[in-house]
Amino acid sequence: MIDGHFVVDAHVHAPRLPTLKPAWLQWAHDFAGAYPWRSVYSAAGEVIPAAMDELMESEGVDRVLLFCEYSPRATGIQPIEDNLSLVEHNPARFRLVANVNPYLHHPAAAEVARQLDLGAVALKIHPVHGAFSPADKELYPVYQLCLERGVPVILHSGTSSFPGSRTSFGNPELLSDVVEDFPALQFVFAHGGRGWWYDVAAFLALARDNVWLDLAGLPPKKLPEYYRRFDFPRLAGKFVFGTDWPGVPGVAKNVRALLGLGLPEDVLSGVLGGNAVKLMPGLA
Repeated sequence: MIDGHFVVDAHVHAPRLPTLKPAWLQWAHDFAGAYPWRSVYSAAGEVIPAAMDELMESEGVDRVLLFCEYSPRATGIQPIEDNLSLVEHNPARFRLVANVNPYLHHPAAAEVARQLDLGAVALKIHPVHGAFSPADKELYPVYQLCLERGVPVILHSGTSSFPGSRTSFGNPELLSDVVEDFPALQFVFAHGGRGWWYDVAAFLALARDNVWLDLAGLPPKKLPEYYRRFDFPRLAGKFVFGTDWPGVPGVAKNVRALLGLGLPEDVLSGVLGGNAVKLMPGLA
């Protein structure tokens, strides 16, 4: 916990370093700065579960959602199996998030089912790194499966700087029909429309009960500026805390920056962990 708050970091990348393209390592270097994320890796680039667990404990993080990714165009392939050792080390703190790419997985729903059976508590789709539309009807069986399994869908929403990305697929408007076609399925827009789609993402979050915004990669102090056209405390009720670890100057540092925004206590508790628990009750 941090200052009495239950904290869920709902957006963490802890891949094996040899699976990554150079641009990912440069991104982590540039955005983490002096943050000691490399301390949890062996010389061979393997995550050391005990070291990662200790770092998250020192940061006050109660639950960590571990992302995998199947994006050979942009970052490479980081299979879900690479995260199993972290979950095995501390299943209370670490949880899996599935990932699917319709260009690699067919039928996509079968691959999602396989990863959910490994224990994944959510599904992440990365249309920008995969260069596909999240509204493609081929993904509808995936969304139906997630609805039946009671797991939320996290989607990259906004820009990406990695070579091979296709930014146009990060437009939250692409999800406008999907969130209406699956009103009982919860959607989390990762990065909250980062770039030039903040307004679209925020409007959808306020207009639809099943749309949430994850704060990964967004400096907390700038959130009121990014969403200045909206009732910020009301919109914050739909925020899910995440850092995009390791591309962050520190989890606790981001949490304390959020605490400094003057949000009501009940809203803050929701942002830092309560909303994630609503979406994934097993995190409690």
